[in-house]
Amino acid sequence: MKINGTSIGTNCKPYIIAEMSGNHNGDITRAIELIKAAKDAGADAVKLQTYTADTITINHDSEEFMIRGGLWDGSKLYDLYEQAHTPWDWHKILFDEAEKLGITIFSSPFDHTAVDFLESLNAPAYKIASFELIDLPLIRKVASTGKPMIMSTGNANLAEIEEAVLAAKAAGANDLILLHCTSGYPTPASQANISTMSVMRDAFNVEVGLSDHTMDIGVSVAAVALGACVIEKHFTLARADGGPDSAFSLEKEELKSLVVNCNMAFEAIGKPNFISTEAELQTKCHRRSLYIVKDIKKGEVFTEEHVRSIRPGNGIPPKYLDKVLGKIAKQDLMFGTPMSFEYF
Repeated sequence: MKINGTSIGTNCKPYIIAEMSGNHNGDITRAIELIKAAKDAGADAVKLQTYTADTITINHDSEEFMIRGGLWDGSKLYDLYEQAHTPWDWHKILFDEAEKLGITIFSSPFDHTAVDFLESLNAPAYKIASFELIDLPLIRKVASTGKPMIMSTGNANLAEIEEAVLAAKAAGANDLILLHCTSGYPTPASQANISTMSVMRDAFNVEVGLSDHTMDIGVSVAAVALGACVIEKHFTLARADGGPDSAFSLEKEELKSLVVNCNMAFEAIGKPNFISTEAELQTKCHRRSLYIVKDIKKGEVFTEEHVRSIRPGNGIPPKYLDKVLGKIAKQDLMFGTPMSFEYF
């Protein structure tokens, strides 16, 4: 599939999405700087999140609306989303800035009004966040736009993923990618379970990728080696600046390293090959072969004192040693001569 003219798939370099989330810290100037940083780092796209506290939850003080444990321990859902949301009146400014810089921008809508709003901005694609994967009406609304869809699967079981995929396809989604995701903030690498991607690919006949909440880039690079065609990673200007997601976000130089190393992993996959590559041809001459390691006179018998397997590879292959030993030398041969079938 394509997003804004860029092809995404198994045979394409990984599509790197830099997730801004709430790392703008309520400052539109910082949000613009984040877009510039993503572009400079080589990311393919910047992703926003389109919601308000009122469209994602309600302002309620009961215990079930409180976060217990983890990065946001003690926060009320409403207050967290009020702090982290990207104001809707910023969106056009940010979309225009991204277009000017030459980087794709799209968003995760969290309700139907957000989809309508993003359609008014001609968003080129949509992302369904992990916690919204079970919101089938929202998925159908997004799919009805006909735009490419990326859906994260954190916390979802296989049946729930199947329901989401079927809902999206039935509502008109022809371009669909699933991102394996572990919804821990941050996620220990030992819980990333990126082998899940191949199961999803086979089960649903879609391209797959990774939404990565680990603290480094290694898991993403490994995911590309396993066939991930999309990598999504939160990023910030500096973790020291704080912010809702800063603790598990990459800084600019780390994002750049992610892009470089994911592309390197993709290039390294290549194709099954048992023929010497161009790089190998320069070293093939240094493989082992049979050499005369002691002067021998015409008529003498070749023994292990005269012939050995050594480097370099200008003599006959070592597998012929048994055929050489015990044979009669046809001519005088000096120490350091590569062995040939003509000599016995």
